[in-house]
Amino acid sequence: MDLDLTLIDRRVERLLAPYAGKAAPGMTIGVVRGGELVVHRSAGLASIEHGVPIGPATTFRIASVSKQFTCAAILMLAREGKIDIEANARTYLPELPDTGAVVTVAHLMHNVSGIRDMLEIMRQGGADLGVPVRPEDLLEGVCRQRGLNFAPGTRYLYSNSNFMLLGRIAERVSGQPLAAFLEQRIFAPLGMNATRMTESVHLAVPNLATGYFPAAEGFMRAPHAFPLHGEGGLVSSVQDLALWDRNLTTGRVGGDWLATELTRPAPFPDGAPNIYARGLILRPYRGVETVSHGGLWPGYKTEFLRVPSRGVTVIAIANHGGLNPNLLAHRALDAVLEGLPGIHPLPALPPKRELEKLAGRYFDEESASTVDIGLTPEGVPTFATNGMVVEAEGLADGRLTSPRSSSLFTVRPLGPDRIEVEQDAGHRRIWRRVAGGAALPEGLAATYFSEEMAARWTIAPEGDRLRCRVAGPVTHGGPWDVEGIEGDILRIHVPGTLYQAWLDARVLRAADGAITGLLVNGGRARQVRYRRV
Repeated sequence: MDLDLTLIDRRVERLLAPYAGKAAPGMTIGVVRGGELVVHRSAGLASIEHGVPIGPATTFRIASVSKQFTCAAILMLAREGKIDIEANARTYLPELPDTGAVVTVAHLMHNVSGIRDMLEIMRQGGADLGVPVRPEDLLEGVCRQRGLNFAPGTRYLYSNSNFMLLGRIAERVSGQPLAAFLEQRIFAPLGMNATRMTESVHLAVPNLATGYFPAAEGFMRAPHAFPLHGEGGLVSSVQDLALWDRNLTTGRVGGDWLATELTRPAPFPDGAPNIYARGLILRPYRGVETVSHGGLWPGYKTEFLRVPSRGVTVIAIANHGGLNPNLLAHRALDAVLEGLPGIHPLPALPPKRELEKLAGRYFDEESASTVDIGLTPEGVPTFATNGMVVEAEGLADGRLTSPRSSSLFTVRPLGPDRIEVEQDAGHRRIWRRVAGGAALPEGLAATYFSEEMAARWTIAPEGDRLRCRVAGPVTHGGPWDVEGIEGDILRIHVPGTLYQAWLDARVLRAADGAITGLLVNGGRARQVRYRRV
């Protein structure tokens, strides 16, 4: 493919211009063509305190971009006959709970296991990412679960638990720490000398940029204290990820089969596609198929975006929690694709006046889930589910979708008060508008306990409202505001490091109408029962 590299370089420079020359964190963007890093520009500071700029050798926490490497380790061990990916995961981790359903190693890799997300398990116990916890706390949280989000293989839901467990399986089978396996089998052979697994976020790492959040006055260091493993423990750089990208084409490590197996899809039983392959997401963009994954950790954001058919990859990494590397990576990709044959234009959004009518809060009766649809000052629609906000884009058929999210959420307006929502596995439901500001159910104030979360919630009056205080397995949390949605449906607001999350909850009642508990849904931990005590 013939590219005007000077033009691409200037486009990338323009994308980074707002962050250049400031005493602020920033971003780095690399464009790879034919396995070579042909454009690499950076803007902003790796360390505000020391005035160190982001440069070619700067490393970052790449968070969930690590997942493809964990899957590569599993696939390499399977190739050697040491792991059967269709086997029950309890074959290798017998401490996992017996939920009555078989969860295979393949289910873990494709994010279809139904296992609840360990970060959400900890959140419901009051522990946000800034609270120090141990690796065993995370594993124990998963092992306490007696229910799943859904029957394995039937739905897709992103869960960090899957990849923490995959990392532990790799360790059990190989007989060495995951960090050592990856270093010996992948990083060293490929010359990825800046890449390493750092399970402790307190470990000093050469050239590591500090992660920051915007603050009322300037920036603050992003707090993070959770240990990291197969779900997100890597530190890397644009240069090193470019070497990995080349390997996915050359097969120097693992062979030609590795990229094929990492990107092998697993359709659902009803034939609907699953966007999640093995640590990588498969999505169409402007008429080409992309293979990608993002990473999100306090103060760090990453986007690893490949277009194998065009031999192009864009890598964007930020140490500024307020930036959007995913969006900027796609804008850099636009610069590469523009004018090439077979490239489709991005569908236009509906007029702003129509989007303003769509804005509001909607509710799904079946799942007791809510979504807030909003509009940015620039007129871009947003979807907020359980507090996570993503910008939407238009589809050719007039629907709106979340194209750069780990979840699937597509909306078709059906009039002033209803929308059709399509989620994973082709699951469609009609959601209706709710006004919000509803009164809370009488008798809600009480203490509730979940054995699976090992969390005790006490809802009681504080000032002029009800608030929830939490006693969890490792810490105490709250107070969390409790908001009425409609009837017996509640929203419990859980302030967090990454975003202001919320939990959707339905009040459970006995035959006589007395409140007996709560059924709680988070974004990645669903149908959790809290009994009134």
